[in-house]
Amino acid sequence: MNDNKLKTAIFTLAIGDENPMYRAALLSFEKYAEKVGADLIVSKELHYPITITNPRHTASPAWTEKLYIKELLKKYDRILYVDADIIITPDADNIFDVYNDLDTIYLFNEGQLLERQPVIDKISAIMGEIKDWPKVNGRPVYYNLGCMLISRQCPLFDIASLADLQTLCNHIKYYEQTYVNYLIQRDQLKHQSISAQFNRMDVLGSQDYKQAHFIHYAGRGYTNSSLKREVRFVNDFCDMFSGRIDDDVLEKIKQDGWNLFINKAHKRYKLPKPIISALAKTFVTI
Repeated sequence: MNDNKLKTAIFTLAIGDENPMYRAALLSFEKYAEKVGADLIVSKELHYPITITNPRHTASPAWTEKLYIKELLKKYDRILYVDADIIITPDADNIFDVYNDLDTIYLFNEGQLLERQPVIDKISAIMGEIKDWPKVNGRPVYYNLGCMLISRQCPLFDIASLADLQTLCNHIKYYEQTYVNYLIQRDQLKHQSISAQFNRMDVLGSQDYKQAHFIHYAGRGYTNSSLKREVRFVNDFCDMFSGRIDDDVLEKIKQDGWNLFINKAHKRYKLPKPIISALAKTFVTI
């Protein structure tokens, strides 16, 4: 349990059509929230409308919903934001205890592994250059927004604005993530990278990934094709939570994950679903 007497919440987004991956993720968040004594808050509708027209990169209007953290911090002392393509594993440590400085915003520095200078250059050209952007392993610090721990004392979401996001969304890759990184550096907010154990991404490889506390299935999600991501996700979830969640619930999620994969493959390859299913059962390995 979170025994520091601070009021904490876990926040995520589940907007649009119901996805078995999201259902599984939410179940893992529910279990974790109970374990650490936090409330679970799920946004299922958009509060921050944005117009995305002919974007240069993939861009979702749902990404602005992270601005809702400002409202949540009026009620809660600390907010843990997690993407809905993350599994919080059953024995995960209490992140609120591990990272307990209230002035610091905590995220995973993916920039130490991936080159993010080009997108930093693009946002700097629009919003102004920042001198002395810090580097790790010779690359600029650039945080992944899939897992973010923030407390009321950090002013990030007092600074962030929907107007800025509207300016950026059609031009900048990972527009809201890049914007948050820019604000952290521009306004010199206190920040620290969390361990990859709390945002385990497949850029780190697949060896022992299931041993992490928070497993992030962004992109291909530990498969060789994004088509298979949901199947990998729900299969891993069902393995990890076997005996902790009712078998019929797990079986339904697993079957729905497989059906979603078949539907996506059908749309891509235009073959009849029975043929897609037969081929998948024979040749697809997850």
